Order: sequence, then structure tokens, then C-alpha cells
Amino acid sequence: MNKKKIFIVLLQLTLAVILVVCKGWTSGTLRILYQSYFADILLPFGFYFLLSLIGAESKFLDMWWKKALVIFGLCTISEILQYFGIYALATVFDPVDIAMYGLGVLLASFVDRKVFARYFPFW
Repeated sequence: MNKKKIFIVLLQLTLAVILVVCKGWTSGTLRILYQSYFADILLPFGFYFLLSLIGAESKFLDMWWKKALVIFGLCTISEILQYFGIYALATVFDPVDIAMYGLGVLLASFVDRKVFARYFPFW
């Protein structure tokens, strides 16, 4: 397993811990915002990097914007399906979730291209 794959697996584990542990640290309005929208940012962020594992081997997913579009599209489709009573990532339709998915994907692509690529030579 190469360094990038190990790093992405550790990143996914860190995101999962953050999602579970931080839930208990919030209360009141912050808890409502956390439960409503934080996962909607974090999940596409994580999905983007999971897709990066196969992106280098796939001509279709070789560019950051292609990965971003695929993740945003799949998350958005899951949200639209919720409107029709078909549940994938959650059970409540909220159009603001789509904006949060976009934010998560944009944040992931920024971190991918501007942070990880700059500070990790194996990236």
C-alpha cells in the first residue's frame, strides 16, 4: 500500500471519529446545525478522497473537477430521492443540504489541490 492510500485511509478514520465524537460536544443551536449540516459537508469531503484512490487509475476521474462533479452529483441525487421517499444518505429532504454538499466538495478539492499537493510530496 502506498503512502497516499494509507494517508486517505487515516483521513477517513479521522473524519469518522470527528463525526461521532464532536456530536456529543455540542448543545443547543450548535447541536442542531451540527446534526443538520456538518455531515452534509463532511461526507462529500470524505467521498472525494475515497474517489481519489481510483482517480489516478481511471482516465474518467483523472482531474479534480471530474471527481468533484461525480461526488456532488451523487450526493444531490440522493437528496432528490429523499424528496420522493427513497432514502440513501439520510431520511429528510432539505434543499440546503445540496448547498452543503457543494461546500464539502469544494473544500475537498481545495484541500486536495492547494494543501495536500503543496505539503505532501507523495500527493
